[in-house]
Amino acid sequence: MTTATHHSSAKQPPLHVRAMRRTFRGLPPKLHDIAYEPGLVVPAADGSELLTDHYFPLAEGDFPTLLVRSPYGRGFPWAPMYGVLFAEQGFHVVLQSCRGTGGSGGTFDLWRHEAADGRATVAWLRRQSWFTGALGTIGASYLGYVQWALAADPPPELRAMVIQVGLHDLHGYFHPGGAFALESALATSMGMAHQHRGVPRFLWAALRLRRHFRTITRTLPLGTAYVPGLGGRVPFLEEAMVRPEPEDAHWHGVDLRSVAEGLRVPTSLITGWHDVALDQTLQQYDGLRRAGCDRSLLVGPWTHNSAMQQGWPEVFAESLAWLRAHLCDDPSGLRTTKARVHVAGGQAWQDLPDWPPATTAHHWYLDGHGTLRTRMPENAPAPVSFRYDPADPTPSVGGPLLSGKAGYQDNTALEAREDVLTFTTAPLTEPVRLHGPVRVELRVTTDTGHADVFARLCDVDDRGRSTNICDGLQRLRPGPTTDATGATPAAVTVAMSSTAYRFPAGHRIRLQVSGGAHPRFARNTGTGEPPATATRLIPAEVSLHHPSRLVLPVADEEFTDTHGANDINGTNGTKRHQP
Repeated sequence: MTTATHHSSAKQPPLHVRAMRRTFRGLPPKLHDIAYEPGLVVPAADGSELLTDHYFPLAEGDFPTLLVRSPYGRGFPWAPMYGVLFAEQGFHVVLQSCRGTGGSGGTFDLWRHEAADGRATVAWLRRQSWFTGALGTIGASYLGYVQWALAADPPPELRAMVIQVGLHDLHGYFHPGGAFALESALATSMGMAHQHRGVPRFLWAALRLRRHFRTITRTLPLGTAYVPGLGGRVPFLEEAMVRPEPEDAHWHGVDLRSVAEGLRVPTSLITGWHDVALDQTLQQYDGLRRAGCDRSLLVGPWTHNSAMQQGWPEVFAESLAWLRAHLCDDPSGLRTTKARVHVAGGQAWQDLPDWPPATTAHHWYLDGHGTLRTRMPENAPAPVSFRYDPADPTPSVGGPLLSGKAGYQDNTALEAREDVLTFTTAPLTEPVRLHGPVRVELRVTTDTGHADVFARLCDVDDRGRSTNICDGLQRLRPGPTTDATGATPAAVTVAMSSTAYRFPAGHRIRLQVSGGAHPRFARNTGTGEPPATATRLIPAEVSLHHPSRLVLPVADEEFTDTHGANDINGTNGTKRHQP
């Protein structure tokens, strides 16, 4: 039985947590009043004290348990979003600060202790009188990584996981495509260093980073330039900068992609088309699919932040339905299909039998006049080139960022720059529907051997406005095919993430190609030095040769819309342009 009398230290959640709970809209009504026990001490794998808060319903009966482990503290926003909301729906919620954060003992060491400390926490749960043996996990971003760490050797009690905008590979997060993800790395480091210290300190740290941000991103070497913006040195950030190669011993064991490939725990994955964790989430889903694991996928019109803000009603409903189905034997809230995705351009939700659905690869060839053609030119067009100057780096506009400038944005000014090439189709005579991964296959030469290739798919409307859909970056390495004066071009494939998108008739498909997206990615300095220590800037001439082509996954069939039109919202709550 679970009643208030069984918890002598129980009290109401703090006033500010209850106040934030009252700001949520569009959620199901609560089923129970709740209480919580703050500051419980759970022994970590090495005996360190892990501070833990326990939220629970004030009602008689047995309730399943949700485990949430966070390096960002146990207060804002996890206390109201997980502790309060899920306890109100009939769950024990155990919200714990990872070691070295939020008052917990030990030293925080990015990712290395999460598996052992998660198992130690489950061992502690087994000794609690209210623990029924039905365990689920839930959490966003790094709170998703700790779930994968526990699932590497899942305890028998683990019956369900809900991973929201979550990661499984921190090296891939810091170095997507081989370039250093500068803007995300700074924002993540600031959050991990300060959020667990409370809202006032976190807000002050965020303001300090904003004040120093432009100077940091324009100063070399990065290994010391970042320090004023973060208020001190951050060891895991420096290690990430100086160790870009995934084979480096520093990263041994960090990539948990293989966990999904052998998992049997029912898992729900939630992400957004402009989430910094989109690619990793879809890799997770592919592993679960190949393993035959019970799974669910929700992809909304969201960024990493807006999924947990504007998207929260949909995210919460999806999460609650999954947990009730697998921990409470109540599948009434589940949909009948494994995947639900938001289709931009058409502004509708679609239920799909799986992800990705059946598609046919359609090829559009780049010519020398800025055109995308469905047929390969009979005569090879001349190469087209751009000059990337790291002293005046090509800026990042929209896409998967951690700032309020993320998501769908007007790319017109970006495409007017001389260091951005564009290739565009004629106006479409009928709609084109995409479902799946987008890529561009290029033949490239450079004059230095050190360059990045950034590629982006855009939708150009009937007014000429170009809006980003998906993109990707690939770092080039020196080799025998990097001389632009006549050597054989190198074959370079740039994975441009995935999308579900409908180009209306009359719109045009556009491909952008440039040498970077700064400060989303650190500048390619042109020297080959690690980003932490590079001190020189050398421009690069990058040439695209025939045949180069854009490859799009065109849907084989039309799927029925499951919801009406839905606004695309940015992370700051303002309505964004709807392509």
